Formats: sequence, C-alpha cells, structure tokens
Amino acid sequence: MKDSEIKNESREKLEIELGEQLNALSSAAHALNVRAAAKFDSSLQPAAFHIVRWLYSYGPTNAATLAESTAMDRSSVSRLVKQLQSLGYVNREVSPNDGRGIVLSLTEFGQAKTIEALKEKESVYYERLSDWKDAELHIFIEMLRHFNGFNRR
Repeated sequence: MKDSEIKNESREKLEIELGEQLNALSSAAHALNVRAAAKFDSSLQPAAFHIVRWLYSYGPTNAATLAESTAMDRSSVSRLVKQLQSLGYVNREVSPNDGRGIVLSLTEFGQAKTIEALKEKESVYYERLSDWKDAELHIFIEMLRHFNGFNRR
C-alpha cells in the first residue's frame, strides 16, 4: 500500500469520526432545544420556540425574513406567530419604514420567558466546559468559528 493510500484511508477515518461527533452534537443540541422549548411554554410546538429564539437573537423582522431564516414555510410561520401573539410573546406592528409591512418582535414578557428557558440550556453547556482551561476554551471557540466560516481573527 502506498503512502498516499494510507493517508487517504486515515483521512477518511478521521472524516467519519468527525461526522459521528457532529451528529452527536447536533442530536444533543436538538434535545436541549426541545427541553428549552418546553420550559418556555409546554403548550407550544418546539418550532414556535425556534421563532422566538430567532427574534431574541436577531431582533424585529418581517414574516418573510423569519420564514427564510428559520427554514420554515410562510404559512407555518404565520400560524405560529398568531399563537405566540395570542399568548403575549410576540408583537405585530406596522413597519415604520413603509407603513404597509408588518414587523414582528418579542414582547418584554416574551423576552423574559426566553431568557428563563435559555438559562437551563446554557447551564448544560457551561457544566461541560467548567473544568476546561481558558486556553482550551479559546482554541475551541476559534476552531468552531473557523469551521462555521467566521474566520474573524
């Protein structure tokens, strides 16, 4: 077996291991998101909490942007936003920019409930990192930033 074949086989094994770890991370993150969604409001679907988290992270927007950004169809976003609005989590206001569009945002109550739900999720991650040295955490952050395409150094 040639050196290049050994290197390719070794690289392939590493890529498979990486895939396994990314799958484990994705599965764990999904489970934590479902738990956080239930903590936010157990009467809602987790997809509603996805909308809430997006609004919390990025601020007010219109339904079209929200649908595109969350990879949901517009009808689902519309239905979920109506639920969130009826429960007092989301505001719908006329856009100050054009007067025709609708801007969606979290209410103060929605923001407070979001923070409460996210604290539990964050505590799981913080617990996993609690014995890491600052240098290890810095390297991990930089590697994730690079992996996610955010090469801001």
